[in-house]
Amino acid sequence: MYMTEQPTRRRFSISPAILIHAILIVGAIIFIVPFLWMVLTSFKSLGESAQVPPVIFPAIWQWHNYAAVLVTVPFVNLYENTVLMTIGRTVGQLVFCSLAAYAFARIQFLGRNILFVLTLSVLMIPTYVFLLPQYMIMKDLGWLNSLQALIVPGMFSSFGTFLLRQYFMSLPGELDEAAKVDGANHFQIYWHVILPLVKPALIALAIFTILWSWNDLLWPLVVNNSVDKMTLSVGLASLQGEYQTNFPDLMAGAVLATWPMIVMFVFLQRYFVEGIALTGTKG
Repeated sequence: MYMTEQPTRRRFSISPAILIHAILIVGAIIFIVPFLWMVLTSFKSLGESAQVPPVIFPAIWQWHNYAAVLVTVPFVNLYENTVLMTIGRTVGQLVFCSLAAYAFARIQFLGRNILFVLTLSVLMIPTYVFLLPQYMIMKDLGWLNSLQALIVPGMFSSFGTFLLRQYFMSLPGELDEAAKVDGANHFQIYWHVILPLVKPALIALAIFTILWSWNDLLWPLVVNNSVDKMTLSVGLASLQGEYQTNFPDLMAGAVLATWPMIVMFVFLQRYFVEGIALTGTKG
C-alpha cells in the first residue's frame, strides 16, 4: 500500500516593511486629500463649491478667483506683515532660546534646575491664559496695532529652550574645558564652539518657529484691528461671511497663503524630521 504525499500548503506572510509602507501610504492619502480639495475648490464656481453631492473637478476652471481674492484682500500688505513677523520671531527665538539653553546646559549656578523647571512649566499652561496679561502689557506700552506687538511676545519660547538644551547637553564637556584653557569666556565658547556644532538643532527650531508664526491667528487677531497691520491668517479669516462664505475665493486665498510653507518644507523636510527626533532622543 503506497502512501500518497499530501500537498504542502504555502503560508503567505506579509513583510513588516510592506505593512508599514502600506499604512504610511494610507496616512499620506488621508492628509493630502484636504489639500487637494482646497486647490480644486479654488478653481470652482460658487455654485459648484456648495453643490450636493459634491463636485470633484470644476466644469470650467475659474482662474479669476485668484484675481478676485487679490482685489478683496490686500495680499501684498498681508505678506509683508507676515514675513516681518515671522523673521522677527525666528531671529529672536534663535538668539534668546540658544542663550538660555546654553546657560541651563553648560553653566553651573545656584537654582539652575529650579529655574529650568519653572521655564518648562509654561508648556503646561494653555496659551489662552496668557492672552489677557500680554494684551494689557502691549496696551500699557502703546504697542497695539503695531509690528512690535506681533513680534516681541513671540521672541522666546520654553519649547525652543528645551529643544536646544537637550542638544547642548549631548556635547562633551571637554569642549568647554579646552576653550577655557585657551582663555575663552562663556560668550566666546557659546559663539565660537557650541553654536557651530548645533546647527541642525538651530535649523529645526527655526523651521518650527516659522511654521508657528506663519499660521498664528489668535494673537494677531487680538492685538491688532488695523488693516495695515493685518497678517495672512487674519486676512483669510475676514473672508468668512456671517451668513454666506465665498468658498472659491477663500480657498484661493488659502492656496496663496500656504505655498511658501509648502516650498520651505520641500527643501527643508530633512531638518524638519530631524527636529522632531531631537526632542526625544537627546539629553
